[in-house]
Amino acid sequence: MSIPFWVAGKPVTGEATAVVRNSYDGTEAGLHGIPSTSDVEAAVLAAHEARAGTAALPAHVRAAALDHVSRRITERAGELAALITAESAKPVKWARVEVGRAASTFRWAAEEARRFSGELQRLDTDPGGTGRLALVRRVPKGPVLGITPFNFPLNLVAHKVAPAIAVGAPIVLKPAPATPLTALALGEILAETGLPAGSWSVLPVGNDVAAGLVDDPRLPVVSFTGSVPVGWRIRDSVPRKHVALELGGNAAVVVCPDWTDLDFAAERIATFAMYQAGQSCISVQRVYAHTAVFEELAERVVAKVRALGTGDPRSPHTDVGPLIDTAAAERVESWVDEAVAAGARRYTGGRRDGATVEPTVLAHVPEDARVLADEVFGPVVCLNPVGSTAEALRLVNDSRFGLQAGVFTRDLPTAFEASAALDVGGVVVGDVPSFRADQMPYGGVKDSGVGREGPAAAMADLTEQRVTVLTGLPG
Repeated sequence: MSIPFWVAGKPVTGEATAVVRNSYDGTEAGLHGIPSTSDVEAAVLAAHEARAGTAALPAHVRAAALDHVSRRITERAGELAALITAESAKPVKWARVEVGRAASTFRWAAEEARRFSGELQRLDTDPGGTGRLALVRRVPKGPVLGITPFNFPLNLVAHKVAPAIAVGAPIVLKPAPATPLTALALGEILAETGLPAGSWSVLPVGNDVAAGLVDDPRLPVVSFTGSVPVGWRIRDSVPRKHVALELGGNAAVVVCPDWTDLDFAAERIATFAMYQAGQSCISVQRVYAHTAVFEELAERVVAKVRALGTGDPRSPHTDVGPLIDTAAAERVESWVDEAVAAGARRYTGGRRDGATVEPTVLAHVPEDARVLADEVFGPVVCLNPVGSTAEALRLVNDSRFGLQAGVFTRDLPTAFEASAALDVGGVVVGDVPSFRADQMPYGGVKDSGVGREGPAAAMADLTEQRVTVLTGLPG
């Protein structure tokens, strides 16, 4: 039976269908309808026509809808986690974490919707402003086109949809073709809220349709999460639109000589280099460890990586599953082989079986090797020794990416030095860069993107200031 898509809040089956399969064993995850050209037009037109009514929704209505979604995600947690695993081959243990985070993302957006108030500014600081007061509010820039990737098919969808609802902006969501089923299930929950027709649509269309949506002037805001080349092409193609980009990275860790708990550092590095088969923008990819701790750290990282459970992502004992498809696994395998041929030492892993790549640890990797310089997006971590913390910080910055970095130190001046020196969107002290609290501002610099996610930050990004000046007021 074909799963419907959502046009202006209504389920539509459509005539054409597509099958979604699990990359681990090829089993069918689901069959969904594909929107036609007229379906896409109907969704965009409805968003355009709903913009004023959606913006006028009282805060309590927006917040109640978001609270409902958060609650229903929690109630359907087991079902949604199984669906994430079925379509993305993400190990179910990590799918359950994602579902919990998505519920929190909607809950945070509900709380932010209630306090999204604007500010008063006195104008009598100059004689000409005597008797005047400015009310500065934020209003939606207009309907949003949200484009999401395959690696977090629920929570990254939540980071597009929840802030849009919170500010009263209609949203047309295009989920990744590889993993649309979870977004369609979220549509079932959104349909329970009674939000206005046109305020949201979920269109599982191919990437070839995305260009037309990006170009459509009725969608003045584009919020994209995905690959670096595609993201910047979008921004270059519509310079007069507001475009937010959350792109890739080659997240780095610095391990300073004062850090003594190497077992903790090794466990965090091993876990978050390999979780989701490395298919996370802030998966640990580069580790720069001081020579005083390098050998012991490397030994511990290798041991912990080898202890990770691999195999069927539906098993609760699996830590590392397959990549999204065989082509991705073949690319990762080739990059590892290139690095080894260029002089890198392979401590463990590197072999491929279909879409699965063994968790891989490399050391002494040349800085120009693609597995270090580019985004590997696979279960690979590179360990390189450095002679000083200053050298490590320089190497972290010697990258076209700048999403997040982790610094293992207990020295406060070193922590603040790293925070000031590292050209990234976020610095995590005492842990890996893979830490993300969904309420905090999240995003990168350089090729890693522009703009910030997190409900409050995204709400500011989706809106613009509108000033009302009140005149003739008593002092």
